[in-house]
Amino acid sequence: MSDKKKKKEKIKYIDDGRTIADMSGISRRPLIYSAPKVKQPFRGRAIWKTYWSAVRMMILPMFVTIGFIIILYLLLTVLFVIM
Repeated sequence: MSDKKKKKEKIKYIDDGRTIADMSGISRRPLIYSAPKVKQPFRGRAIWKTYWSAVRMMILPMFVTIGFIIILYLLLTVLFVIM
C-alpha cells in the first residue's frame, strides 16, 4: 500500500462585494413593516384608461388568432368532407 495521501483541494472564497454574500445585515427577528393607511380617492377614470389601453394593445393579435383558428377549422372541415 502506498503511504501517499491524497491532498484535499483547498477552496478559497472570494468576496466580490455583492450583497448576497454579505450576511451581516440579517437578523433573527422578522422585520415588521406596516404602511400607513391612506385613503386614496376613487381612481375609476385612471383604471379605465389603463384597462382600455391594454385591450387596444391586444385586440389586433386576438383577431389574428381568431381568424387563424377559423381558417384552420374551415380547411379541416373541407378536407374531411371531401374524403
